[in-house]
Amino acid sequence: MQPIKPAVFGDAPSRMAQTRRRPVSDPQQLGANQYDLGSFNEATIIEAIRQAGTISRTEISKQTGLTQQSVSRILRVLLERGLLAEGAQERTERLGKPRIPVRLRAEAAYAAGVLVDPELMSVVLADLDGTVVERRSMPLTPAISPTALVEAIAGCVDEMIEASGIDSTTVLGVGVAVPGPITTDGELLNLPLSETWRDVPLRQLLVDRLQRPVVVEKDGAAAAIGERWIGRTDRAGDFVYLYFGTGIGSGLVLNGEVYRGISANAGEFGQLCAVRVGRIDGAGRPMLVRECNPTAALPEIARELGYSGAAVSYLEMCAEVGRGEPSAVAAAQQIADVIAVGAVALIDLLDLPTLVVGGPVFEDELREIVLSTIDRAVNELPTAHFARHVSVQPSLLDTEAGAIGAASTIFHASFAPHVRRTQKYRLN
Repeated sequence: MQPIKPAVFGDAPSRMAQTRRRPVSDPQQLGANQYDLGSFNEATIIEAIRQAGTISRTEISKQTGLTQQSVSRILRVLLERGLLAEGAQERTERLGKPRIPVRLRAEAAYAAGVLVDPELMSVVLADLDGTVVERRSMPLTPAISPTALVEAIAGCVDEMIEASGIDSTTVLGVGVAVPGPITTDGELLNLPLSETWRDVPLRQLLVDRLQRPVVVEKDGAAAAIGERWIGRTDRAGDFVYLYFGTGIGSGLVLNGEVYRGISANAGEFGQLCAVRVGRIDGAGRPMLVRECNPTAALPEIARELGYSGAAVSYLEMCAEVGRGEPSAVAAAQQIADVIAVGAVALIDLLDLPTLVVGGPVFEDELREIVLSTIDRAVNELPTAHFARHVSVQPSLLDTEAGAIGAASTIFHASFAPHVRRTQKYRLN
């Protein structure tokens, strides 16, 4: 079996961009039946299979708008490459050809995902279904140098690949999720982590060290990509992901594509909250909103509200929330109220049907307060609240949203169909 080679995005225009677009009869049918759009059609078929899990050729044709001849030709290529597997024949009628469903082979491709947070680095190795086959974690300190950070990431990735026993050529690349801001080429800017890490070309350093494709993405956007990839039909539509990590960030999935913005920094949720709650400095700049950094704010606000117990850390205070301690619960409610105000602004602006909440510090004890508060706000306060219902849901990825999302950026860049990306990923 030939190893799967990821598509290359970035400097070279894609085959889709190099060809003249032809109209299709139904704008919802993304395929086109010209040979010169083969790479786009392959991605469209892969997307249909990914969402369905298992699907027949006839169903693929109906969903994509491609002819059955085009579907059969492309499936033959994907089967030969080892990306797909066929299931057992299924006869749906007494007469006619039997149905032979196809599915993605989870073991056909892997990606490593890295979440870099101020205190902890989480690393996973995931297969094409998003199932984690190996995981590692390592405590970090603000004093760690960029060189040491790169070596730590590379060491974990190499160790996981060796421990898993998989063919290393099936690892398509390494995705890295970090708090923003970043550049489109994966350089860390004014991160709220460590001054030592600022202005560090992390993507290029990792490419040089690992000799593999690397994507660096904001943590909220990475989590949204992971949610889309793992969620199949449950996350096939538009949604916003509110990410509880180093502060509250957000990731947007619009028309099946993550919206990165012109500089790859879309989703600065804290700024939006600051404007909505009126926390502006004398020069008119949005100020930091402490409620948008729950790990620091929850213990602090609880003590201001009269908490006198033994809990000191964020996790300890979350446990107090779970026990119903009044000051801790009130602090959690105050944080949820501010986040909900920002969520209303997002829904008002983008008219989205779904809002997902998750991330590595979205603890179980906070879920009921946060989800119910946001649900009430986005369905009662927006201007057009009579015209729609917004579904507020917990993430499918739980506390590994950042790391699994980072791995999913590699799958997304390699296989997801796209016409226009705000900023293309580079896999080279």
